[in-house]
Amino acid sequence: MLELILCSILTILPDYLYRRYAQGKRIGKEITLFSVWYELRWGITACVMLTVSLITVIFYFHPSTTSATLYYRTVPLVPETIGRVAEVNVDFSAPVKKGDVIFRLDSSKQEAAVKTAQRKIAEVDAQMVAAQSEVVKADAQIQEAKSSLRQATDELEVKRELQRRNPGIVPQRDIEKLEVVVTGRQGTLDAVTAAKQSAVIRTTTLLPAERDSAEAALAQAQVDLDKTSIRAGVDGRVEQFLLRPGDLVNPMIRSAGILIPEGAGRQALAAGFGQIEAQVMKVGMVAEATCISKPWTVIPMVITSVQDYIAAGQFRGGELLLEAQQTLRPGSILVLMEPIYKGGLDGVTPGSSCIANAYTSNHDLIDAKTTSSGLRIWLHAVDAVGIVHAMLLRIQALLLPVKTLVLSGH
Repeated sequence: MLELILCSILTILPDYLYRRYAQGKRIGKEITLFSVWYELRWGITACVMLTVSLITVIFYFHPSTTSATLYYRTVPLVPETIGRVAEVNVDFSAPVKKGDVIFRLDSSKQEAAVKTAQRKIAEVDAQMVAAQSEVVKADAQIQEAKSSLRQATDELEVKRELQRRNPGIVPQRDIEKLEVVVTGRQGTLDAVTAAKQSAVIRTTTLLPAERDSAEAALAQAQVDLDKTSIRAGVDGRVEQFLLRPGDLVNPMIRSAGILIPEGAGRQALAAGFGQIEAQVMKVGMVAEATCISKPWTVIPMVITSVQDYIAAGQFRGGELLLEAQQTLRPGSILVLMEPIYKGGLDGVTPGSSCIANAYTSNHDLIDAKTTSSGLRIWLHAVDAVGIVHAMLLRIQALLLPVKTLVLSGH
């Protein structure tokens, strides 16, 4: 409507003034309802053409959208195991800090596993003390066996020396008995030496490995126990938390609640513009937005990101071929906007709907020496008509509360 009024001022109004004052024709006399078209046909035709051209230029170079929202990501509160709720530490809506326990599951089974692992470690430690005692005992037995072997060996050597000097003085039977005794005591020494090696291996290798396994089992049991305490991963706020003691929580079915991170939805505004504006939308463009949760306020913004892909064209590989006609609605160009001034989005509720405008600026191209005069005039005109969209946005900001509260059926 604003474009039509502007174009009619430039076309129909001069035509009417010429007919009225230059030709002396009067409304209701020479200019009637039936002669309006004939008398003002040139002005009406020029008005329609100029209006269509102006609207096309404005909406293409200064795009507008009503699909703008302060999106924010939520963190689902999902336990890693199935369990029954034993304790709830937050209300329906409450702030939480990172690491705070939100709720606990029944942990009797996990606590029993932790105690079993702890007792296993204590058992291995006791076995380690006993094995060290066996090593000491084996050392004493080795010393005893060595002494007995040396005594028998010395006695055998003496009798052999006597037999060598005076053959027949020592009975051969005694020498053979001593040889058997030496052999037996050597076997005893070998046995106690092997027993010591076994005790040392058990002390240095087997029992430490068993203790490591027990510590690993304790660590796993402690991890399982910690999983029964569901904690906040970030600072934020729990909303619509209806979990109560006695509820059965299954992570495969649904989450136990929602955690909204602190500051979520207060950094950037996501807006979807038409595909035809893909060549116009650029990072650094100045933009404006007005949101329903903060009426009568126009927020200066700047485009910080333009998504290179349109979500409507995505698909997942599978067992069915892609059918192009299934894409019924054309997708939009996703653009992220951030406020130019710090705190520009203060007071805007995350998730609220907004109206956004983006404005094309050709200042650098106009200042370029290689730009022709005709192109400069055209670029000036393109930049100038952006004020029409700026006026429309402000009118929408003024009428938005009226439209919402009065004209929406309340």
